[in-house]
Amino acid sequence: MKQLLLISALMTLSLTNYAQDYETMVDEHNGKTHKMLTGHITDNLLKTDTAFDWFAGAQRIYEPKKEVVKTLSGKKDKVSYTVFMGTWCPDSQFVIPRFFKILDAAGIDDSKVSMTAVDRSKIDKNKEAERLKITNVPTIIVYNNDTELGRVVEYGTTGRFDEELAAIVKKAK
Repeated sequence: MKQLLLISALMTLSLTNYAQDYETMVDEHNGKTHKMLTGHITDNLLKTDTAFDWFAGAQRIYEPKKEVVKTLSGKKDKVSYTVFMGTWCPDSQFVIPRFFKILDAAGIDDSKVSMTAVDRSKIDKNKEAERLKITNVPTIIVYNNDTELGRVVEYGTTGRFDEELAAIVKKAK
């Protein structure tokens, strides 16, 4: 019985620590109230929380380009991604679900992605956005062996974030 209590206590403690990786806030903007997250989050959190139903909706209607998927799949062991987004941001609500659908189609493991949610001032719990000089969201940073290869900011410079992402990933050696 004592072992069962100890295991339960440890599981509760570990879940509590995990849950504290991000903070939930109320975002009041233009007379509307929304749930806003800051800190480390996952795509699974966005998929399963009904406050972010835009995530599943955007994934349902998007079909990744085959060439983009092929490029990312071919370099999946060479690159990692650091993502900054705002749950309040329309650009993030468009790009981020599609980004994760591309990663899923390319067979890229979740361990290759770190995602941080920021508030409207681009501030997160751990000040990572400030350290990496994030001024706009979403920002997707591509790394190869801890070296930054490039960034896609918002929709990218051409409006085709996925193609710009693939062009950056191609640089990985």
